[in-house]
Amino acid sequence: MSVAQIAGGATPAVARRAAKKDWLVAAAAVVLGLVVVGAVIGPWVAPYDPTQLYVGPVNGIAGLAHPFGTDDLGRDIFSRVLAGAGASVFAPAIVVAFSTLLGAAIAVVSAWFGGWVSAGIARLIDVIFAIPGLVVAVLAVAIFGKGIAAPVIALSIAYIPVVARLTRTAAARELGKPYMAALQVQGVSSMAIVFRHLVPALLPLVAAQMAIGFGYAMLDLSAISFLGLGQQPPAPDWGSMIANGQAGILAGAPEQSVFPAVLVVLTVLSVGVLGGKVAVWAEEKER
Repeated sequence: MSVAQIAGGATPAVARRAAKKDWLVAAAAVVLGLVVVGAVIGPWVAPYDPTQLYVGPVNGIAGLAHPFGTDDLGRDIFSRVLAGAGASVFAPAIVVAFSTLLGAAIAVVSAWFGGWVSAGIARLIDVIFAIPGLVVAVLAVAIFGKGIAAPVIALSIAYIPVVARLTRTAAARELGKPYMAALQVQGVSSMAIVFRHLVPALLPLVAAQMAIGFGYAMLDLSAISFLGLGQQPPAPDWGSMIANGQAGILAGAPEQSVFPAVLVVLTVLSVGVLGGKVAVWAEEKER
């Protein structure tokens, strides 16, 4: 429902609140769009080599030559932010895509077959769910070595139970509706019921869950990089930049930590707002 439609049949206060929500969603979409564009073209439009030392003064303040200032090694922070955007944004996206695909597939299989199949999958999900994703990622790094690949794979596996649990409940509820029984009575094949009716009905919920999962994945991967277990120097990464700038905060030069941290927060909030909008739309559609 648009703001104009709401305003036509609601009180001015309700219309104003709806307008504010629409502006918030639009702002979130713009911020997320800029972040994604920066992640895609960042390495090519960065004004300086992100690994080049002393292109400016040590811990230099923001200015025309260096919009975000320079770090403790004289590297341009704006260039490093752009170059590190790819790993910081696309790695969580890979985690969410992989975990959502497998988690949703497991949920649909569990809800469709039920019985011992559902019980066995539920027990397996409980085992994986009992171990925090961040712990799994740290263990993966300890086994396979530092880098971004091991945490991404580990978090992809750790997030599967979250998606599977929520989607299984929704799938079971959808399968219990009268129209599903009618389709089976009419002799519609199982594959047709699943892919033409069940999966489309679950897509809004899955999309909302992906948005929430992206925020968690981004924070977890940033935390891993902050600990020095993710993206390794000299390659830039927002989490490692925040960690490397801690000394600068005490020295009165917080730019190296502040700008990446702000970008992480803005990205997570933007995805969360858009995910909330998708969830509301899904709830309205369900009604």
